[in-house]
Amino acid sequence: MRWLVTGGAGFIGSHLVDAIIARGLAEVTVLDSLSRGRREHLARHAANPLLRIIEGDIRDADAVGRACEGVEVVIHLAARSNVMGSEVDVAAACETNVGGSVNVLDAALRAGVGRLVFSSSREVYGDPASLPVAEETPFAPKNLYGASKAAGETYCGVYRRRGLDVRVLRLSNVYGLRDSERVIPLWLARAALAQPLEVFGGQQVLDLIWIDFVVEALLRAAAVESLAGPINVGSGKGVPILALAEQVIAATGSSSTTHLQPAREQEVLGYVADVARMRRDLGIEPPPEPLAYLATMVAAGAGAGAG
Repeated sequence: MRWLVTGGAGFIGSHLVDAIIARGLAEVTVLDSLSRGRREHLARHAANPLLRIIEGDIRDADAVGRACEGVEVVIHLAARSNVMGSEVDVAAACETNVGGSVNVLDAALRAGVGRLVFSSSREVYGDPASLPVAEETPFAPKNLYGASKAAGETYCGVYRRRGLDVRVLRLSNVYGLRDSERVIPLWLARAALAQPLEVFGGQQVLDLIWIDFVVEALLRAAAVESLAGPINVGSGKGVPILALAEQVIAATGSSSTTHLQPAREQEVLGYVADVARMRRDLGIEPPPEPLAYLATMVAAGAGAGAG
């Protein structure tokens, strides 16, 4: 059996590849443009014949088609996954997250892939009217990244009706080793230098989930016989942004302070996932404390890009 992981050299993708190979689940093809992903994330498997790395962009339909040849399972993670970055480069976000996803779906259908897991985001909900947020909540994205993921899910529905077995996971705020350009690694890096932690607005509530739970969700979504509807993947608990800053400072023993900045209108103010379906359909129980693994990142020097 061979699996394809798009974005497999990135933060989530490389952890997923580690797990697939460690468990002997399948041979793995990684398709990654290496614009954000890094070959060193997969360096431990360099001599492993189970892994094949293709440097290519999901916006290239021919590259995606070649990568899908002989594949039974696709886990589609490749994306422009930064909210503010998508606001800066609108065309790239749309071309990658929408056009690139259509290329992956179309190539998978043409290649006779058995099933495809699509990585979506909490951003499709926008600012919900109440918490926690169940999967039945209508799309109302407030930023371009969320809109692109909502569009990707819509295309997933089209290709599901054409016969492709597509499963959708809506990820909360994932954190862990190898991450970069998001709040926890950025703040850990600043705390290590005793620099102020910039907080935009200060009213946000995040649902933070450790990377290992997300990898397990992806693997189980690919393995179960069927899944009815999208599934939220999160901790089911809210962490106020200022409480997160305090925990980062405490965990690092830093003398950093928080520096409040004006709120950014593109950012969701509050999100907590309803994880009942994750528990029921994937059998995953989230940790009782969302930030239980923050110490692991501190010990590994994650703010400096370790992992």
